[in-house]
Amino acid sequence: RILFLIIIFLLLWIVIAIFGLVIAIVFNIFPQAVFPVIFQIPVAIWLGYVFIKKQKSYLLYSIIALVLMYISVYFGSIFPLKIPELFGISSVGIWTILLLFYAYIASTLPVQVLLQPRDFINAYQLLIIMGLLAIGVFVSKPEMVAPMINLSPEGAPPMWPMLFVVVACGAISGFHSLVSSGTSSKQCDNESNSLFVSYGSMLTEGLLAVFVIIACGAGIGFGLEKNGIIYTGFDAFSQHYSSWAAAQGLGSKINAFVTGSANMIEKTGIPKQLIITIMGVFVASFAATTLDTAARLQRYIVSEFARTSNIKFLEKKHPATFMAIITALALAFYNGTGKGALILWPLFGTCNQLLAAISLLVITVYLIKKGTSAIYTLIPTIFMLIVTGWAMYINLKTFYVAENWLLFVIGLIILILDIWIFIETCAIIKKKYFFKKNLY
Repeated sequence: RILFLIIIFLLLWIVIAIFGLVIAIVFNIFPQAVFPVIFQIPVAIWLGYVFIKKQKSYLLYSIIALVLMYISVYFGSIFPLKIPELFGISSVGIWTILLLFYAYIASTLPVQVLLQPRDFINAYQLLIIMGLLAIGVFVSKPEMVAPMINLSPEGAPPMWPMLFVVVACGAISGFHSLVSSGTSSKQCDNESNSLFVSYGSMLTEGLLAVFVIIACGAGIGFGLEKNGIIYTGFDAFSQHYSSWAAAQGLGSKINAFVTGSANMIEKTGIPKQLIITIMGVFVASFAATTLDTAARLQRYIVSEFARTSNIKFLEKKHPATFMAIITALALAFYNGTGKGALILWPLFGTCNQLLAAISLLVITVYLIKKGTSAIYTLIPTIFMLIVTGWAMYINLKTFYVAENWLLFVIGLIILILDIWIFIETCAIIKKKYFFKKNLY
């Protein structure tokens, strides 16, 4: 139990710091997205009020809220908001502080006040964006300028097993298992709804991953500006993805997706500047959802760890939330820039997938305990543990050669904890349950 909590804490620690930085970078690159994202907060609170207190129509008022959101997008495209450097802290660093402060407040509010109604807006926003992307693909008919296969990109790790880590949440996600147990399960009317919500959302996430690949591999070919020069076709892709290192950095990754998507949707007749604002708002809004959901989950983890360790004061909501936020802030500013979390970003993919493997492992143990067939969760569990453990081992070798001791130590700790949990689980199964009898 304690080992599992430590692994989850480390993953959420990275997620909170990273996604605070993601939004900060989006605000810095696309200042026109700032006003719409901030405006979404009072709209969501109003929406929660009319839903819970007034019992108004969910569909009608969600549409009204969405219309208000897109009006704010228009104003945001006209009046971009920028934060200057203050007290020697970059604008990205200032945004990171403000966003983590927001995460503290948002994660301590009841879900129906902000998180739930804002997710209503974001759900419709996601469907609209994906609809626009689908229309953009069919109208623009982009040519896939990325090579079909490149087995040895300059500076890249081996395709196998890293492919399974790179795809990340578009395939399987440990973070989503935390969200499902920590927040989604508490918002379903009944248990049968969870199939539509959880399975449906992962199918939607997979489709979004496909659109991201199309945007970065084909949409980018319609035009990419770099150093004042506009590149098109294969040249555009080559300029952005000339090597593994060239595409490194959150700003680079976000910019490729936003630019490629805007290029395709522009062919429908919507002004490109407005599309870029919409895409910037889309990325920032969903990152904000991840940020305060992760902060809320981290609060649960700190409280549960405190309860297990008999540390009474940390069991309470505000001390636990403060611990969740202050540790993320320390990670963000350990080097004084607000971008400190970037150093741990290379661990996110493998940590996320290993957590997914552990989640499958927990489900397998539960099914065996219930005397139910567990073979359909055991097989992906073994596959995930082997492949992502292998990927973590490759990362550790890279960190060791580069003498990046922080990443090496944290990655090694997580890998050892994963192996430890796996061994203990096997021991529990062998000791308490008839493995062969219950497996099938």
